[in-house]
Amino acid sequence: QLQASGGGLVQAGDSPRLSCAASGLTFSAYTMGWFRQAPGKEREFVARISWRAGSTYYADSVKGRFTISRDNAKNTVYLQMNSLKPEDTAVYYCAARPGGKATYVYWGQGTLVTVSS
Repeated sequence: QLQASGGGLVQAGDSPRLSCAASGLTFSAYTMGWFRQAPGKEREFVARISWRAGSTYYADSVKGRFTISRDNAKNTVYLQMNSLKPEDTAVYYCAARPGGKATYVYWGQGTLVTVSS
């Protein structure tokens, strides 16, 4: 199971950090990702961090502003969000896929981030 937290109402330019705690899986064997879904839009990819070398990959819309990281000892993945914009308002979901696989098999419940201007 994945439990996301850290969302809320923030101001444009703020730098909140989302967390996603995993349980019931061998966390270090999973690539972890963050996705988001804005009101009226489809869910989109935000960032991922690999299971093995910890390599990261970002959507162009957040590159340079968001940072994904993981702490395998705590079974937790983080999303540090900097320089937030109103268009970053969305429900943010964490997800897990087995190392080397393409499909995310576990999803968190989502945490809402609302960015006011």
